[in-house]
Amino acid sequence: MRRVAVIGVGDTKFGELWDASFRDIGIKAGLAAVEDANISAEKIDALFVGNMSAGRFIEQEHIGALIADYAGLAKDHIPATRVEAAGASGGLALRQGYMAIASGLHDIVVVGGAEKMMDVSDVASAFIQSSAADQEWETELGATFPSLHALIARRHMHEHGTTREQLADVAVKNHRHGSMNPKAQFQKEITRDTVLGSLMVSSPLRMFDCAPSSDGAAAVVLCPLDLAKNYTETPVEIVGSGQASDTLALHHRRDIMTFDATRVAAERAFKMAGVTQKDVDVAEVHDNFTISEILAIEDLGFFKKGEGGKATEDGRTSLDGDVAVNTSGGLKARGDPIGATGLAQAVEIVTQLRGKADKRQVKDASVGLTHNVGGTGATAVVHVFRRV
Repeated sequence: MRRVAVIGVGDTKFGELWDASFRDIGIKAGLAAVEDANISAEKIDALFVGNMSAGRFIEQEHIGALIADYAGLAKDHIPATRVEAAGASGGLALRQGYMAIASGLHDIVVVGGAEKMMDVSDVASAFIQSSAADQEWETELGATFPSLHALIARRHMHEHGTTREQLADVAVKNHRHGSMNPKAQFQKEITRDTVLGSLMVSSPLRMFDCAPSSDGAAAVVLCPLDLAKNYTETPVEIVGSGQASDTLALHHRRDIMTFDATRVAAERAFKMAGVTQKDVDVAEVHDNFTISEILAIEDLGFFKKGEGGKATEDGRTSLDGDVAVNTSGGLKARGDPIGATGLAQAVEIVTQLRGKADKRQVKDASVGLTHNVGGTGATAVVHVFRRV
């Protein structure tokens, strides 16, 4: 296999983008990445687009062709492929682009992700997102994404002594990081009391334990590492890529407090990269709920099972901690436009490894990780990046 590098990144602001359409934000992020990579459209061999549910959010299917068309790539008949894996759509699109370069099939690939979620009501948005769970065994019986994660949180609290305050500390940290990210949906710090006093969603999870619905897009440009210096002085290599699946329904798992797909995807990515958890300086993990980040940092192997809450409380996942987690603000503060989330994670890690993250920069960051999840852990994609 060929070694693969990221040579360009781009994203939009995340949030309520009422004045921009799906195609507007998708094209804006893609063009920013292409410009950052110093390439012309004629050099692009393929396009991959992560998207969960444009057919229901904006009643538009055939997303690959749509983005290729409005990006000016249709005239060259560039192959454009939509990739869907619920919340892991962006991360899986990145993996497809990675494999296209590594295999030698293509030399220059643009990978984007986008979602326009604010054009429907909150009720409709929640219903659409619930389609990532098992319809027959969960959604049709009244389970929602918040309630499924509340079950996980309650069990984690019972088994491991994780406290309600430690859940709140995840949100506090990520909002602090998000306050330093000009692209984040929420750029204001909050306190424990803010989280603990917010409206109940599904006990023990409150409003500030939940990532928001968002509009937004992000993109990266990939090429073989041996060609990367032709386009950028600061290539970042993808040294590991892992993907794994699990049961769609949460109640079919051997342990609802462990996302085995995350654990296995991480093992595969670390093995390919030839590094360990101790080598990782900065990580973007899937924190659609505060309990999700605690599970992630345990399942990825940064901390032992049951110690994620205490590690967060002790500041071990802050900018100056053992491993800086969600320096962008994460899904919780940066925002969670589902199809774009995995690519936004990659944009943040590349920015960190380039040393360009400004106030939220992790000192001497050389190895980074992204972790993107679909459903309640039915799909997990992990990538490891290294500064060249």
